Amino acid sequence: MEKHLGAVVVIVKQREEAAPKVNEILTQFGEIVVARMGFPYEKRGVNVITLIVDGTNDEIGALTGKLGSFKSVTVKTTLAKV
Repeated sequence: MEKHLGAVVVIVKQREEAAPKVNEILTQFGEIVVARMGFPYEKRGVNVITLIVDGTNDEIGALTGKLGSFKSVTVKTTLAKV
């Protein structure tokens, strides 16, 4: 299967509740995560995580699908064939 390079932005609204679940999923998909940067945005009361991923559509879709399954988490993805 063809691999894609992309960026995934994850916005977490309720950190105390969602963070352990988000971290568990990111660990499960660690083989496709090239880089991760996260920071709290206190003005809005959210935490933002940016991921650089390198994987197949199925792998990236599984990662983003699991992350997006939580009501307090929003996920947006952009992919490129490289």
